[in-house]
Amino acid sequence: MPEQLFFTEFLNHYFGAAVTSLLHALHIQPTYPHTPITNAFAMEVLVFLLLVTFFAIVRSRLSVDKPGDLQYFVEILDGYMSEQAHEIIGHGYERYVPYVMTLGFFILLSNLLGLIPGFESPTANAVVPLGLAATTFIYYHYHGIRHHRQHYIKQFLGPVWYLAPLMLVIEIISHFARILSLTVRLYANMFAGDLVTLAFFSLVPFLVPVLFLALHFGVAIIQTFIFVMLTIVYLGMAVSEEH
Repeated sequence: MPEQLFFTEFLNHYFGAAVTSLLHALHIQPTYPHTPITNAFAMEVLVFLLLVTFFAIVRSRLSVDKPGDLQYFVEILDGYMSEQAHEIIGHGYERYVPYVMTLGFFILLSNLLGLIPGFESPTANAVVPLGLAATTFIYYHYHGIRHHRQHYIKQFLGPVWYLAPLMLVIEIISHFARILSLTVRLYANMFAGDLVTLAFFSLVPFLVPVLFLALHFGVAIIQTFIFVMLTIVYLGMAVSEEH
């Protein structure tokens, strides 16, 4: 049985039996029926609960006359993301900002969670970045089809008709490669960050690990920014009128 974090034990204690029953109903056999909830999934649940609480607090404190520091912080982030989306996507960018903001908050908090003793970064588990990348893949294709309808296929065929079959294969491969690229970039950096930080905390428990915590913090922000910006770029390409 794998080592469980405190929050994972809590979820398995109260919800493990229900999760196992659900998996059995779906004809899925969990590796550990008594503890079906993994650390990565438990950390995702924790991030979700923290974000819901955070957004509820922000919503309750919204004010036109006397905006607080928290409102200013969220408005600055929203303004920055809106500006980036406007420059890259162009007309109609407002539709995509909520997804991009939510994605950014989820990845950032997931990345930073590993800095807290007793917790892990869920993004240091390959399944989580893969899920985020696959969701983004489906999201931008959905909006590409929604925007262009049957004409969306044109961007996969290239400008020369007799090369269309070859271009179609190349484009399909390149789009699926985006899932791999997003997944590996986020997973590898966060896994390495968690591993290095843990190693130095074990060897030198004072002072030196602080430098690696600062490095981990910086990597967490940079990787969030890269993932979000690539999502905006893919959205811009999917809904672009220049096909």
